[in-house]
Amino acid sequence: MNLKTQLLTILVFVLSFGTQELCAQESNLNSDELFQAARKEAFDNKNYPAAVNLAKTALAKSPDYTDISVFLGRLYTWMDKIDSARIVFKELEIKEAKDPDFYFAYGSLEYWEDNYPEALRIVNKGLTHDPKSMDLLLLKSKIANGTKDFKTAKATLDEILEIDPKNADARTLQIAIKEQVGINEVGVTYNWMYFDKQFEDNWHIVGLSYKRGTAIGSFIFRANLANKFGSNGTQFELEAYPRLSKTFYMYLGTGYSNSTGLFPKFRTAASLYANLPASFEAEVGFRQLKFTDNVWMYTASIGKYYKNLWFNVRTYLTPSDNNISQSYAGTIRYYTKGSDDYLGFIVGTGISPDQNRENLLFDNMYKLKTFKTGLDYNFSVKSKNIFNISGTYYNVEYKPKTRDNQLDFTVGYRRRF
Repeated sequence: MNLKTQLLTILVFVLSFGTQELCAQESNLNSDELFQAARKEAFDNKNYPAAVNLAKTALAKSPDYTDISVFLGRLYTWMDKIDSARIVFKELEIKEAKDPDFYFAYGSLEYWEDNYPEALRIVNKGLTHDPKSMDLLLLKSKIANGTKDFKTAKATLDEILEIDPKNADARTLQIAIKEQVGINEVGVTYNWMYFDKQFEDNWHIVGLSYKRGTAIGSFIFRANLANKFGSNGTQFELEAYPRLSKTFYMYLGTGYSNSTGLFPKFRTAASLYANLPASFEAEVGFRQLKFTDNVWMYTASIGKYYKNLWFNVRTYLTPSDNNISQSYAGTIRYYTKGSDDYLGFIVGTGISPDQNRENLLFDNMYKLKTFKTGLDYNFSVKSKNIFNISGTYYNVEYKPKTRDNQLDFTVGYRRRF
C-alpha cells in the first residue's frame, strides 16, 4: 500500500468516525434540543443544509411537532427549494394545523412567489383560527396591495392600527397606498396670512379641490382664490400620484394663473418616492415657478416610521447666479389612529414652495433667511370626514437687519364619498 493510499484510508476513517460520533450525539438529543441546534445552524451559522438535517432528525422523533415542521418549510423557502417547502406546508394543512405561524409562513411563500389567490386563501384560513393575528392581517394587506385591491388593503390596515396603533409596518404601507385608494373626495380650505411689517394687507386664500382615486393612482384638481396686496386672483392646479411598483410612486403637479404677481403664471413639480425597508421612505424631485423668470428648486427628503411616530427631514435648494438658497425643515407626526389622524410639529429655516407663499421667493432671495415653527392637527370623523387645523409662525429677515413676524393659519375640511 503506497503512501497516498494510506493517507486516503486514514482520512476516510477519521471522517467516518466523526460522522458516527455526530450521529451518536444527535441520537442522544431530544426533539427540543435538536430544534434549538437547527435554529442555531440557520441563524448563527447560516448553514441551512445542516439545519435541515437537524430539523428532519427532530421530526423523526416527534412527527407532530408543528413548530419544527413550520421551521423546516421556512428553511426550504430560504434555500429557494419552493417545491420542497410546499410539500411540508401542504402536509401540515392536511393535518389541519391551527397555528397562525404556519399560515403566515405558508402564505408568505405564496405571496413571495406572486401567487396571490393561493396566498389569500391560506391567510384567510389562518384568520379563521386567529382573527386578530397582526402578522396575518399585515400579510393580507400586502396581498391586496399586490393585486391593486387598495380598498381591501386600506380596510385591513385600518383594522390593524385600531388594534395596534404603534405598528410601524402597517402605518408605512397605509401611507404608501393612501393615494391609490379608489374614492372620490371634495375639499375646501381657508388660509389666512398676517404680516407685521412686510405688507400692509393680510392675505386670504380659499382652495376648492376634487380628488379621484384610480387603480393607477389618485388625481386632484384644485382651484385657489386669493386676495393678496388688495387684489383678487385665481390659480388652477392639477396633481397626480401615479403608482410605479410596490416600491416606487410619483408626485406630479402643474398649475396656471393669469393673475400676475399673485400666483406664479406657471408651476410644475415632480417627485419620486421610494418605500424602503425598515419603515423608511425617501424622495427626490424638483419644483419650478414662473413669475417673470423661471426659478428651479430641487428637493430631497427622508422619512422614518417608528411605532406611531413619523420623522421627516426635507431640504429645498434653489440655485441662483450668486449662491444657492437653502431651506431645511424637520417634521414629527404623532398618529392617534389611521393615516388621517395625527398631531404634527414642524421647525425649519427658509420658505417652502409647497406653501402658499410663492411670492416671498422672489424680488430678493435674501428673504429666504427665515425661521419657522408650527403645529398641524388632522383628524377624521367616521373615516369620511377629515378636518385640518394648522398654524405656523415665521420670523423673516426680508431686508438687511429688518425682520418681520408673520402668522400663517389654515383650516380645512374634506369629504369622501
